[in-house]
Amino acid sequence: MSATGQEPLWKPSPARVAGSQVSAFIGAVNGRHGTALADYRALHRWSVENPAAFWEDIWELGAVIGEREGPTLVDGDRMPGAHFFPQARLNYAENLLRPRDPASVALVFRGEDKVERHVTFGELTDLVSRLQQALRAAGVSVGDRVAATMPNMPETIAIMLATASLGAIFSSCSPDFGERGILDRFGQIAPKVYFACDGYWYNGKRVGIGDKLAQVVPQLPGLAQAVIVPYLDEAEDVASKLPDGASLDAFVAPFAPAPLTFERLPFNHPAFILFSSGTTGVPKCIVHGAGGTLLQHIKEHRLHCDLVPGDRLFYFTTCGWMMWNWLVTGLASGLTLCLFDGSPFAPAPEVLFDYAEKERFALFGTSAKYIDSLRKEGVRPGETHDLSALKALTSTGSPLAPESFAYVYEAIKADLHLASISGGTDIISCFVLGDPTAPVYKGEIQAPGLGMAMEVWSDEGRPVTGERGELVCTRPFPCMPVGFWNDPEGAKYHAAYFERFDNVWCHGDFAEWTGHGGIVIHGRSDATLNPQGVRIGTAEIYAQAEQVPEIIEAIAIGQDWDNDVRVVLFVRLKAGAALDAELEKRIRTQIRTGASPRHVPAKIIAVADIPRTRSGKITELAVRDVVHGRPVKNTDALANPESLDLYRDLPELAV
Repeated sequence: MSATGQEPLWKPSPARVAGSQVSAFIGAVNGRHGTALADYRALHRWSVENPAAFWEDIWELGAVIGEREGPTLVDGDRMPGAHFFPQARLNYAENLLRPRDPASVALVFRGEDKVERHVTFGELTDLVSRLQQALRAAGVSVGDRVAATMPNMPETIAIMLATASLGAIFSSCSPDFGERGILDRFGQIAPKVYFACDGYWYNGKRVGIGDKLAQVVPQLPGLAQAVIVPYLDEAEDVASKLPDGASLDAFVAPFAPAPLTFERLPFNHPAFILFSSGTTGVPKCIVHGAGGTLLQHIKEHRLHCDLVPGDRLFYFTTCGWMMWNWLVTGLASGLTLCLFDGSPFAPAPEVLFDYAEKERFALFGTSAKYIDSLRKEGVRPGETHDLSALKALTSTGSPLAPESFAYVYEAIKADLHLASISGGTDIISCFVLGDPTAPVYKGEIQAPGLGMAMEVWSDEGRPVTGERGELVCTRPFPCMPVGFWNDPEGAKYHAAYFERFDNVWCHGDFAEWTGHGGIVIHGRSDATLNPQGVRIGTAEIYAQAEQVPEIIEAIAIGQDWDNDVRVVLFVRLKAGAALDAELEKRIRTQIRTGASPRHVPAKIIAVADIPRTRSGKITELAVRDVVHGRPVKNTDALANPESLDLYRDLPELAV
């Protein structure tokens, strides 16, 4: 059993439960199907046992625009190979741009402290219309790719919607990616049109990317047009130096707003290409379908987050992370999207809560690392900001430490649905996440996602509770990838998820069910440590080590040593702190008492930096390779590849 607290940190009031969309949905299911479901857990069991009926009901919940004909599920016992709504036709953009008051605010944007904009639904629709016409004139049609290296700003959403309206496929990354990182991604998918900003702001610094684009654009195969979007007011100059370059203004200038048209296509026609982190080689190109993405996000926004039309949805994300796609689909549920680009600590740690107060966020989405950083900075937004509109806070990217759960309720808001969520790029959504009708327990994700048949399996493929194992999904779901790009036989796709257990999705997370029916993610299973043959999740070590005040962050690996594996913990310390014998002792004591003696590292080493991907995730595998003298296959996938040198040929690891 996980050593999580037995008393909940938060319980929704009976009125909140009764008024939730989960309760309304249960009532609708009972009325439609003659069932007598009493609560979320019963609804979840029904949803995985009756997938066709459940996903039909999600279609109805979202009032999906499209043609739903024929069967709901074919080959429902095959994974991969199942087909949801095989005869249905829809368009993703048409569902996001469903009619609403043209004067209502669709998007709010802040770029650090440099930019603040509100975009009405009418303004968004007009820009999408002009982009749609311009893309069509550039030769973009069904199945073509449009790529973007852009900040999380309104123009990026308009570009994506125009692309999707034509049945083309959209792919994006953030502008801090290096030349090689951009080409490793978009070079594989050969976009017909490529959009990029002229630069961006980060931590108060102005960063132009014109020189980088001058190297990237000529190397993109089959490119017909490069379009530069102004953010630093240098778009015309940057575009003039590119082959087939144009500023955004010039690209759309010939076209006045006109009624939009939408290409309705099969349910799982490709809409997005997302990329794996690329730390073990060239990134995999993961293709996601329009219908599966749409239904899954509607389900998560409406039922798991309890968001209603008019609510303001914020997620701190870049365009290189699937949470951007998740955020954008909120338009389909009539939400106002709050966008942010830049450092969440510039010019001060409270900047996102200033934004939350002014724009009255209903949901504040962020990373576990951000919450931990606030805690260590001593920031207490609940005492300084009016957060009365905030009803949910979600955290993802890595497991949320138990101390961070407590911090949220002590320092941000006591009456708040805190949902740690986990899934990923692979499914463009979540496997386990929040239940707004249930208590929140420290250190636990609340529940499996509706329609997701989640289990934890032992190495032998046996379901287990109260012990650690592989997180798996035993039945098909609509947001499974369509496949991988340039993988015609599906061999790479099969190897990624179905090689470990036949006909079962193995996600690569090391997890454990708790006595409350919640789940704890102990880290990625490929980074799991195995000293003396005992499997240990790295997240368990971090949760303890990072409670030590001197430690900013940590990374743990298993080093092959003396015919076994020993745990090595690297720590980044606060300015002025030193890793002396007394601090080492406190770190080991904290880990021993908070986790177990088996979690205690054999070696603790101070480092100046910890390598992480561009989406902010630390990279244990890259560090492990460096320590063992193996090459790291794709350092351009890292935000700070130079940090790997800190781990090379360390004398402390030779003894």
